Amino acid sequence: MEKTLTVEGMSCGHCTKAVEEGLRELKEVTNARADLNSKTVEVEGYELKDEDLKKAVAEAGYEVIDIKTV
Repeated sequence: MEKTLTVEGMSCGHCTKAVEEGLRELKEVTNARADLNSKTVEVEGYELKDEDLKKAVAEAGYEVIDIKTV
């Protein structure tokens, strides 16, 4: 399963790293790649729940404003 998250507040490399690491802490996530230019994060894993993804990003200090299943 793959989802694309649009994340508000990412403005530098540190931001993208914090979001990626926060998402990778979830056991369901196998990979997370943030793109600073598009303000999106591609998340791969299994049984990804939107609420869990939003919570992980919020704990990193950012806000998910949209989630699309790819």
